[in-house]
Amino acid sequence: MSVNMSMYHSIALDIAQRIINDEFPVGTKVSGRTLLASHYNVSSETIRKAVSLLKDANVVSVSQGKEVVVISVAEAYHFIEHHKSMQSVYSLKQELEVLLAEKQATDRRFEQIINDIIGYSDRLKNLTPYNPIEVKAPENSHVVGKTIAQLKLWQHTGATVVAIRRGTEIIISPGPLAAIQANDRIVVVGKDDVLQQMTSFLNKSNETAEKDLSFG
Repeated sequence: MSVNMSMYHSIALDIAQRIINDEFPVGTKVSGRTLLASHYNVSSETIRKAVSLLKDANVVSVSQGKEVVVISVAEAYHFIEHHKSMQSVYSLKQELEVLLAEKQATDRRFEQIINDIIGYSDRLKNLTPYNPIEVKAPENSHVVGKTIAQLKLWQHTGATVVAIRRGTEIIISPGPLAAIQANDRIVVVGKDDVLQQMTSFLNKSNETAEKDLSFG
């Protein structure tokens, strides 16, 4: 059944309701098709279809002379209740279709997210587990003017120097004799606390660092 009910079905329901309301009592001869068509402003064929529905539901009888007689109020009530049930079923089917469409959209989104996660995971496998960090050497740092060997960075911080950024210049894998200059950005790798260790170490002045370096 379409949610936009056919005109003749609507008219059949209206006539049934009028029978229930005792506008057309049992035994009453309902006005001829021409008069009904005029009342509902539809064609005689539409009225014929409406009356045929009521006849099939045993609400009215139709003689060979096309005389329409009301025969049952109970069946008129059942006819309307059946229509309501059909409407409820249709509404549930419509709701189900909407829910299925939403589920399909959710499933597609779920699959897309899973594929994205897998893709990111595959790309992350190619990344080094040691993420390099940069720490700036302040101008007053005790490391300024000293070589990597003199500073014994690994012993004091657990950091391994992989590069030094000096302005626009990048010194890759500097040797132990490479000297640190003020404002150099030292690129290192190490354990989780390497950033904290390096920052603390580089921020020491000459006086505070002498004692620490003496233990190297």
